[in-house]
Amino acid sequence: MTRFPVYGHIEGPVVLIGYGSVGRGTLPLIERHFTFDRGRLTIVEPSTLRADEITARGYRHAAVALTPENHREVLAGLLEPGSGFCVNLSVDTSSLDLMRACREMGVPYIDTVVEPWAGYYFGTEDNAARTNYALRQMVRDEKAANPGGSAAVSCCGANPGMVSWLVKEALLTLARDLGRTVPAPVDRAGWAGLMCGLGVKGLHIAERDTQVRAAPRPLGTFVNTWSVEGFIAEGFQPAELGWGTFEPWFPPNAHRHATGCRAGIWLEQPGADTRVNTWCPTPGPQFGFLVTHNEAISIANYYTVGDPAAPGYRPTCHYAYHPCDDAVLSLHEMFGSNSIQQRHHILDVDEIASGIDELGVLLYGHAKNALWYGSRLSNDAARRLAPDQNATALQVSSAVLAGMVWALENPGAGIVETDEMDHARCLEVQRPYLGPVEAHYTDWTPLSDRQSQFPEEVVAEEPWAFRNVLAG
Repeated sequence: MTRFPVYGHIEGPVVLIGYGSVGRGTLPLIERHFTFDRGRLTIVEPSTLRADEITARGYRHAAVALTPENHREVLAGLLEPGSGFCVNLSVDTSSLDLMRACREMGVPYIDTVVEPWAGYYFGTEDNAARTNYALRQMVRDEKAANPGGSAAVSCCGANPGMVSWLVKEALLTLARDLGRTVPAPVDRAGWAGLMCGLGVKGLHIAERDTQVRAAPRPLGTFVNTWSVEGFIAEGFQPAELGWGTFEPWFPPNAHRHATGCRAGIWLEQPGADTRVNTWCPTPGPQFGFLVTHNEAISIANYYTVGDPAAPGYRPTCHYAYHPCDDAVLSLHEMFGSNSIQQRHHILDVDEIASGIDELGVLLYGHAKNALWYGSRLSNDAARRLAPDQNATALQVSSAVLAGMVWALENPGAGIVETDEMDHARCLEVQRPYLGPVEAHYTDWTPLSDRQSQFPEEVVAEEPWAFRNVLAG
């Protein structure tokens, strides 16, 4: 990319909350693709480690940690009613409270996750309340209670976020390859009807991160390609998934939800210690971790047909994540020692020797068995495409860019999830940063080449049953 399209002008103050790996990568994309008053952009980041870097770029640095007590006052001092933009890329801040404060001022808002205030993940004893289902439902309740108003885009990163747009592209690809000429649906009912009509039983958000560095991982250090704090927090939440209508078996340690959209279930075990069988193009069959994510619930909810309490159709949907090998070792050390490492390290783009982040959606159970559709972005490509981020971060930051463009083009949209947005427009903005975006079919199922030396219970008549997907 040598010439960068300018998608719009941001009139008024811009506030970027959080300056970690994604925040540092998002800032240059904002600079490339929007015009704005650089003297009115403030980065809210409690750490002062990068204060000189921020001010050297001509921006203001607010070295403050947002809290339940001060967030409204801080935001009111930085934003102006009816203008600007708030980009929330932080941890330990309540996405819902920040969203409410921005919407009350009429300021567009975007985040990448429904994040609670610090301490919630580990200080809440009710496991059901710690699920992403519960966190998402609070945002959905806010949307129902206060429809319309300034645009607030919830959960618009790579996943959740981009993957919801990929689902729609995958459905159109599958329809075409099955010889069905169908126009792109224009509403939720149309998309749900298309997925159901194509015979899709469910989908994995199937990801393989092969980014590596030359130096070995030091003992006692959690190494990852994105926020260590974010990964640990979601990894300790209960394993969680959207629950499909085709499933013939229900996990004995699973729980349903009595209120809300009814689209998900959760297990009495941490997601980062729950393995599932899945498939990605580079490795083929692989283990992934069933880490809870907002999109597992939002996608299952969006594609439900009929009464949510007794639907005629709903796909199973969950994350199946194989992080970089250093992160796998870090998880193994963390759970084995029953303690979180004190040292955290995010792999910088310049220290990564090779590898890609292969992130897509695996639609299964249809006439062509399974289709993986997604981005296969290498670290080398990420380095060429944009500064200050590895492949993992660029898949996130480019989705934030697309969500910001959509919000500016739809200023009165109110609270939206990425499933509800124009996927074609968003991918049009994001695709230049995604590397190869490819479709791959496979004959593999969770029962393929299943080792049978030891007895196990499987559902032989339904290869894609979650009983067969679940590996432990």
